[in-house]
Amino acid sequence: MSFRSVVLAAALSITPFTSVAIAAPGEVAPILTTPEARDVKTYAQPQVARVTHVDLDLAVDFATKTMQGVAVMDVLAAKDAKAIVLDTLDLNIIKITDGEGKDLPWRLGSNNEELGAPLTVELRGANRIIVHYRTAPGARALQWLEPSLTDGKRKPYLFSQGQDINNRSWIPTQDSPGIRQTWAARIVVLSDLVAVMSGEKLTPEGEPTADGRKAYRFRMDHSVPPYLIALAVGDLEFRALGPRTGVYTEPSMMDRAASELVDTEKMVTTAEALYGPYRWGRYDVLVLPPSFPFGGMENPTLTFLTPTFITGDRANVGLVAHELAHSWSGNLVTNATWPDSWLNEGFTTYFENRIMEALYGPARSKMEADLDWDGMQADIKAAGGPKAERTKLHGDVGGQLAYFKGATFLRTIETTVGRERWDAYLRSYFDRHAFQPQTTAGFLADLRANLIKGDKALEAQLQLDRWAYGAGLPENAVHLKSEALARVDEQIQSFVGGAPATSVTASAWTTHEWLRFLNGLPRQLSKAQLDDLDATFGLSVSTNSYVRSAWLELAIANRYEPAIASLDEFLSSVGRGLFIRPLYAGLMKDRSWGQPIARRIFEKAKSTYHPTVAAGLQRMINAPAA
Repeated sequence: MSFRSVVLAAALSITPFTSVAIAAPGEVAPILTTPEARDVKTYAQPQVARVTHVDLDLAVDFATKTMQGVAVMDVLAAKDAKAIVLDTLDLNIIKITDGEGKDLPWRLGSNNEELGAPLTVELRGANRIIVHYRTAPGARALQWLEPSLTDGKRKPYLFSQGQDINNRSWIPTQDSPGIRQTWAARIVVLSDLVAVMSGEKLTPEGEPTADGRKAYRFRMDHSVPPYLIALAVGDLEFRALGPRTGVYTEPSMMDRAASELVDTEKMVTTAEALYGPYRWGRYDVLVLPPSFPFGGMENPTLTFLTPTFITGDRANVGLVAHELAHSWSGNLVTNATWPDSWLNEGFTTYFENRIMEALYGPARSKMEADLDWDGMQADIKAAGGPKAERTKLHGDVGGQLAYFKGATFLRTIETTVGRERWDAYLRSYFDRHAFQPQTTAGFLADLRANLIKGDKALEAQLQLDRWAYGAGLPENAVHLKSEALARVDEQIQSFVGGAPATSVTASAWTTHEWLRFLNGLPRQLSKAQLDDLDATFGLSVSTNSYVRSAWLELAIANRYEPAIASLDEFLSSVGRGLFIRPLYAGLMKDRSWGQPIARRIFEKAKSTYHPTVAAGLQRMINAPAA
């Protein structure tokens, strides 16, 4: 069967997931058709008709906080297909035509708060449809910032966050990770702003428009899951970090960001040495304003990063390594459905650790892996214990277990079969499934076919099915222990035993050591001990967001009033969910003291948070009092 026949058959649900055709630039990626590959978070019916390419032409309007224009979609349909179903969320659909401009009948189905509404378009033989539309001011994927909420405080800012199913609020398409699409875009913005996207930038300086604005053009020739189509607009400048790496950010943040990112080019080279060529052309980074809701987002060619990773000591560049690793695990080979997200995050967390080891040595990578082990144990406890359903890798995983348990699974395989054999397998895995979706069942089948190869003793030793589908942590889990963090544990015991904070030798500590110390302290300390810690180390005024948030969690647990001003300032200036959700959760656990503080700060700060973060916090605050 020819390559074109393979991908066409896969697209229309004729071949199973075992096809190993690799999509080349511009080719149609296969659709997986086994039962576990069905995505319940999309209305699309890709086996009937699917989108293969999206071409956007949109104008950004900061005055109305909307985008308006067209989405042109190439459609691959079965012979008897009558219609195509798209995902939308609060989009104002103006009209829909075929490629020749003839109107096509369409209808919006009933709306679901999470999934939005299906948009069904009658094809009438068309293989291209054009949707004219406008986004809503509160589009879930888009955050519009007033100048006062940016670092430079001079110009407005817009950025998108697509994962997991938010992009349907600004792009009418089949919003499923298993329906990969190529795309192109023309974005019109005010003349003094710059647009960037997660694809090749065709017009670096922009093109003047007749009405005095600028248009920027982009394209992505590799098929990607729709959540990876990303946009940002603002007062941006660029600085090269290496031949194929660079950083975009506001001018006021550039020196700090570039200094922290100095090893980015080395990271790309290191990652390639581990698991094969970087296939996306450039690897640039966009450092966003503080309201960005995540640590980072692995948008192809342009990783989005929170500025909270900038601590001056490069202690948190593991975040960059993580997002870079997604260029293989997540972007190159993508979970077909969201219950399979550990295939993205677990693989990437493992890969990140290997990059950090190669660049900075085993002591650094052990520290980070040991902290992840702590996080995994905390998440298992929070999910309900080792027998809880939410501790299973495949499914609705709690906390960051998809990251930590997934990485531990892969590290356990590495330890069992040996690093050389494991690395050879993993590199070949990325090659076999490049630019394709994957399921947990598909990965396990590949592992058995290409690594285990019928070795029953090895199969029994690895416990693959228990790792993937079982609750808790199998007894063969490999725990990397850090000698440096063990020394921190000794300092914890000394301080808890009555030694003063001045006896804690923390002057050369990294962020990782500080996190072990603060998170390892008992949740109940005396006011004198808290006073001692804050006076000695200035924790309430720390500019390291990792350290400060860990300190504030401890302060909340102790109703430590002197830290409330710091808490207020932090929650009003940082939007990263990893930091602020635990603080609000801690406050909400304390009905008489904490809940009034949480409600007061949230009411003031909610407009600075990304819509998805604000909505989640609103639900937390509105929940019935315990």
